[in-house]
Amino acid sequence: MKTLHKIIINHRQVGKKITLEVPDGEYIMRYFEANGEKLPFSCRNGCCTTCAVKIISGGMDQTAGIGLSADMIEKGYGLICIARATGPLEVETQNEDEVYEMQFGKFLGDVKAQKGNPFEL
Repeated sequence: MKTLHKIIINHRQVGKKITLEVPDGEYIMRYFEANGEKLPFSCRNGCCTTCAVKIISGGMDQTAGIGLSADMIEKGYGLICIARATGPLEVETQNEDEVYEMQFGKFLGDVKAQKGNPFEL
């Protein structure tokens, strides 16, 4: 029998707090979905920031993700789609645009300063 971990997700977009006991090593998002809870996602591969969360307490294994920089992970952000339960955890869903801006805004800002519009060639 696997150890169960209390996982709390504060789903900020819908104003809902969801708590489940997730078996050790299980994918957190997949387990929540299997139990009827819809969470924000897009790629399901840990590449984008749609499913980004801010860790309030605890930890998770998110080594399979590449969508967040080491700096963002160090600041307590995670990608719930590829995260596995490793212990008690509380997180809060984030706005994808906010996370994207925190991670890449400094680079886009440099491009904007140089060219005016970062999307113009």
